[in-house]
Amino acid sequence: MNSDVPEKLGIIAGKGNYPLLLAESARQQGVREIFALAFHGETERRIERLADRVVWVRLGQLGAAYRALQASGIPHFVMAGQITPTSLFNMRMDLELVALFGRLRERNAHTIFGALTEELGRRGIELLPASCFMEAHMAEPGVLTTRQPTPAQTADIELGLTVAKTTSGLEIGQTVALKDGTILAVEAFEGTDATILRAGKLGGPGAVVVKVSKRGHDVRFDLPVVGERTLKSLRKAGVAVLAVEARRTILLDRLAVLAQADRQGLCLVAIESMENRT
Repeated sequence: MNSDVPEKLGIIAGKGNYPLLLAESARQQGVREIFALAFHGETERRIERLADRVVWVRLGQLGAAYRALQASGIPHFVMAGQITPTSLFNMRMDLELVALFGRLRERNAHTIFGALTEELGRRGIELLPASCFMEAHMAEPGVLTTRQPTPAQTADIELGLTVAKTTSGLEIGQTVALKDGTILAVEAFEGTDATILRAGKLGGPGAVVVKVSKRGHDVRFDLPVVGERTLKSLRKAGVAVLAVEARRTILLDRLAVLAQADRQGLCLVAIESMENRT
């Protein structure tokens, strides 16, 4: 086994295929034991076939989550998969989560997950970068599909990159949709898919969607992900181009995403980040 690969790995498993692909990839790379913290109503039940041990907790039960993570005896965890955004307002919070939220002046992904990461560190649990074991699914620079962007779409990509970097830096959102130089929709709390569908209603088919990481993003939990659900939203909205940041975006799973993008005539391009250009 590679000495850099931990013998044991924990996964804080949210929605979708991301935690499942992570478990499979980690196993293939030499991880011998996988523990998963799963959430009722969010995590796929299939995680039970891929992890050696799974503990299920309810959203909002932070104390139970802490106890499960510490009892696992595993020091290294990866946070994989989203939690339904509206759950933030609907979940029943225990005293630990009420106290954590009470310490936050602003409540967004960066502050909430940042505070959770700090608390986990105090309890001896280290969060690894979200890209760990997912190297084969990262978006490499260039046009990744058969279809190429037109000059007008390339201009929209450049504009969208600037706008999305600005809005993400203000904790508004990491996705922007535009068409012919007009901003159609900027992601807020509703999430990427709702933003894409809103853009389709406003601008019709042919839009360009740009999804980025935030400047100075925390690689442990702030990594953009594109998967089957995103592609379905893009198809429904008639989006022509999806641009993501190269080496900072996970495609779930990469070959399947690219094949589906080609089938629906989508241009998928991975662009160098603005930070790498300077």
